[in-house]
Amino acid sequence: MTAGQDGLVANTAKYASDQPIVAVNPDPSRYDGLLLPFNVEDAPRVVRRVLAGTARLRPVTLAEARLKDGQRLLAFNDLFIGARTHVSARYRIRFGPRSEQQSSSGIIVSTGAGSTGWMSSVLHMARGVMAFTGHPVPAVKLQMAWEDERLVFAVREPFLSRTSQVGIVAGMLGPGEELVIESLMPGGGVVFSDGVEADFLDFNSGTIAAVQVAGKKARLVVQ
Repeated sequence: MTAGQDGLVANTAKYASDQPIVAVNPDPSRYDGLLLPFNVEDAPRVVRRVLAGTARLRPVTLAEARLKDGQRLLAFNDLFIGARTHVSARYRIRFGPRSEQQSSSGIIVSTGAGSTGWMSSVLHMARGVMAFTGHPVPAVKLQMAWEDERLVFAVREPFLSRTSQVGIVAGMLGPGEELVIESLMPGGGVVFSDGVEADFLDFNSGTIAAVQVAGKKARLVVQ
């Protein structure tokens, strides 16, 4: 059971294995609680249902970044692959048969649960820039359910130069597909998830990260 903001649910889910999560909103007047279906008064009743095996569960697809040395990191909402600070991240990216070297502000990979968060901000930025340049486009919303077996990725602010390309900027990863990124940064490269920068994997020169749909799902107890 968790009692706190939505972020607590996201970060608990990554380490809960197959355990059902009862997410309690301790203060509905302060927290919107998209992931918090229960009030404090509900908690004893809901926990009894979980123990009796009668609780209603909703599976949530997770993302996974795995390094060649076996280290891995799960994400409930999104993964970030890039530089720790605001310097440009340099890496080689491979998506399907295509591969190129890039310099950017990093890569975001979102699950269905996270598609309305950080990823939606990227889409709003892209739409605003297109409108500014005289090429307005309709508002775009990602219609992805929490159970969606896909991940969506976007490259932030890719820079075109003699040594960096901008051909791979967004896409969908289906089951069994991988987004492969090889770091070209001598230091300061990181992979972190769900906005928790303190819990990261080093991503420096020669490190290769394979991002895909995780083999496990989070299980949230719902009404």
